Amino acid sequence: MATEPLRIAILAGGLSHERDISLRSGHRVAQVLKHAGHSVIVLDIDARTIGALRAFSPDVVWPLAHGGHGEDGGLQNVLIALELPYVGTHSDGCQRSSFKPTAKATVRAGGVLTPDSVTLPRAYFSQFGAQEVLGVVAEHLSLPVVVKPNQGGSGLGVSYASTADELRSAMVACFSYDDRALIESYVTGTEVAVSVVNTGNGPRALPPVEVVSEGQYDFDARYNPGRSEYFVPARLDDALIQRVQETALTVHDTLGLGNISRTDLILDDEGTPWFIDVNVVPGMTENSLLPIAAESEGELTSLYDALVRNPLVHP
Repeated sequence: MATEPLRIAILAGGLSHERDISLRSGHRVAQVLKHAGHSVIVLDIDARTIGALRAFSPDVVWPLAHGGHGEDGGLQNVLIALELPYVGTHSDGCQRSSFKPTAKATVRAGGVLTPDSVTLPRAYFSQFGAQEVLGVVAEHLSLPVVVKPNQGGSGLGVSYASTADELRSAMVACFSYDDRALIESYVTGTEVAVSVVNTGNGPRALPPVEVVSEGQYDFDARYNPGRSEYFVPARLDDALIQRVQETALTVHDTLGLGNISRTDLILDDEGTPWFIDVNVVPGMTENSLLPIAAESEGELTSLYDALVRNPLVHP
């Protein structure tokens, strides 16, 4: 294995709602890679980024822009056009994963269970009448439900609704982040996040992380200490740990993902994993779930080093 230090450019920030978390992720990864001996710069994505990339001439780029513009394949296509190797997923896999209804349909076709849902654009509520549409949705799915934006992560715009009034409020919150809303049946159980990495020897699942939060696992619970507690590995027997890891690997393979992904699951009382979401640019802050899983095995630095040494290379 090569041991020479690399020139690495990390792309973070940008204009998404998750800008601040993206910058935290970028600087945290840079800190780890610098400790491993690499030369690293963090670039805040703006009109100067392409010129800065050309001037720095990195051996590899690690895009860590969270949210729609960082995960929908567009940024990855720019890196492909620049002929720069990068850590992550090919643009087509990003597109399948970034749009939550598409991801759900794809993994369902691959044999993974996911809660029933409907996806509706904001315009339908004006055309059909909000009260009528929400009544049909509540009758079809039954309350409670979870409302979430069509794109995006970090729990932004995601709400739990158990009453008609809460459903109306949830739709308003969701539409402040996206013009399309995914309304999903609520599944009770244990929240488990399973990260999958591929450093050149095929995808492998990291230890599952069990998430226990005070109230909803929203943006505040994810990034502000004290609201959530994490158990690594999850407090499950060996058979269930294997089952959730296999489910995450199926999601990763079915969606055609690359170096890294994180699948969020609900494990119901019968031990059945339900697919909730997948993230192709998972958070890398000190409170993020993938780093927590890697640190539990003492491999955070070695994992990041292996990822930058085995990036995606396009012909």
